[in-house]
Amino acid sequence: MLKRVERPVLKDIKDACVLMKDAAFPAPFDSRLEFSCSARGFWNIVHTGMLIPEIHQVYVCAQGCLRGVVLTAAEMNAIDRFSNIIIRENNILEGNNEDLIVEGMGEILSKLPYTPKAVLVYTSCIHHFIGCDLNLVYRRLREKYPDIEFTDCYMNPIMRKSGVTPDQLMRKQLYSLLDKQELDKKSVNIIGNNFATDDSSELVKIIRENGFTLREVPRTKTYKEYKDMGKAAINITYNPVAIEGGIYLENKLNQKHLYLPLSYGFDEIEKNLDILCENLGVQKIDFTENKKMATEAIINAKNIIGNTPIAIDYTLTIRPASLAKLLLQHGFNVVSLYVDSFIADEEDDVKWLKENYPDIKVYSTMHVKMRFVDRHSEQKILALGQKAAYFTGSNNFVNVVESGGMYGFDGIVKLCDLMIDAFLNEKDAKKLIQYKGLGCENYDTNCK
Repeated sequence: MLKRVERPVLKDIKDACVLMKDAAFPAPFDSRLEFSCSARGFWNIVHTGMLIPEIHQVYVCAQGCLRGVVLTAAEMNAIDRFSNIIIRENNILEGNNEDLIVEGMGEILSKLPYTPKAVLVYTSCIHHFIGCDLNLVYRRLREKYPDIEFTDCYMNPIMRKSGVTPDQLMRKQLYSLLDKQELDKKSVNIIGNNFATDDSSELVKIIRENGFTLREVPRTKTYKEYKDMGKAAINITYNPVAIEGGIYLENKLNQKHLYLPLSYGFDEIEKNLDILCENLGVQKIDFTENKKMATEAIINAKNIIGNTPIAIDYTLTIRPASLAKLLLQHGFNVVSLYVDSFIADEEDDVKWLKENYPDIKVYSTMHVKMRFVDRHSEQKILALGQKAAYFTGSNNFVNVVESGGMYGFDGIVKLCDLMIDAFLNEKDAKKLIQYKGLGCENYDTNCK
C-alpha cells in the first residue's frame, strides 16, 4: 500500500532567520548549500535576451545543462527563436569545440526559415574550463556570415558568487550590438530593465515633455529601433545590476551614464529627478503635488489594510528595506523581509530599520532550512512579492517582479493601489508563481 509522505515542518530555523537588529550588512546569511523555492516569476538570461527583436539565441553546452533554458524558451512560446549546440564527451577529448560551434551554427542558420539580424551565442562554463578560443570562433562566424551580427553571451553559473554575475553580464551584453554613431543630444535611453518604465512615471514624463526621444529595449519593435539606441547622449540606469552596462556604453560609445537608483524615500526620489533635470539642461520641477498624491495613496492604503501583517521580498523590488521604511513610517505593520542580501543602496535604510524596528524578521529565501519552514498561517498576511507569498502561504499578494516598471512618486501610488487590490482580492498563488518570467508567460509584448 502506498503511504503519503508529508513534508516535515521545521520549527528551528536558526541560521535561516535573524532579527533585523542582528542582521549583518550586506549579507545576513552565510553562503552554503541552497534551496530554490517554486516562485519563478523573476526573469532569467533567456527572457532578457529575447527582448531584442529579430534576433536568434543559440546555447552551446552539455545536454544536461540545456533543460532549464529549453523549457524557458518553450514556456514563453519562443522556441522558434532558440537553438542549441550540444557538447559531448568526445568534443572535450578531441578538442574540436571551436569547429563544433562554427559548424553547428552553420547547420542552425541553414535550417532557419528566416535570417536573423543577429545571433546571441551563449557559451557555458565548460568553454572556460577547457580554454576554448572564443575569439577565434567569433572571428570565423563574422567572416562566414557578414550579414548577421554575433555577440557573446554566457550561461556560466560558476560566476554567481564572484566578479560580475551572470545577470549583470547579460544586462551588459544586451547592448553589445550597439554601434558608435553621431550622438543626438535630444535622445535618451533607459537601460538595464526587463520592463519598460511606466509612461506615467516622473522619470519618463520629464524626458518626453522636454522634447527628448526616449528609447528602452522593452519598447523596441524592430532591430533598427534597437540599434538606434546607439544615438542617445545619455543612458539612465536605476537598477544596480545594470550599472556595468552603463559603464560599458560610456566607454564604448561615449554615452553619458546616469545612475538614478530606484527608491521609496521621498527625498531620494526628488534628488534623482533633480539630477535628471540638471543633466538634460531643463528647469527643475516642483514635486509638491506629486508628493501629496503619493502621501494620499499611502494613507488610503493604510486605512484599508490597517494593521494586517506585511511581508516583503526582494523579487518584488530591488529596495525591500527602502519600501519597508516607507510603509513603517506611515503606520503599516511590516513584520518580515525575505532577502538573502542587501544592495549597497540599502545601507541607510537597513540602519534605520535596525534602530527603529529591530525585531522585524529577516528570512533567507535560499537557506536549506527554508525548504521545511511552516508555510501556513491562520492570520491574514499581505505578501509583497512571489517569494513572500510562497513562504507565508498567503494568497493575498502583489504579483510583481523587479518593480514592474514602477518608479518615483507615481510608482508609489501604483504600488499602493496594487496593495489594496491584493488585500481585498485573493489570487491563486500556487498557480501564478510557477510561471517563469512574469510578463512573458504565453507570451505578451514584453518578449517579442
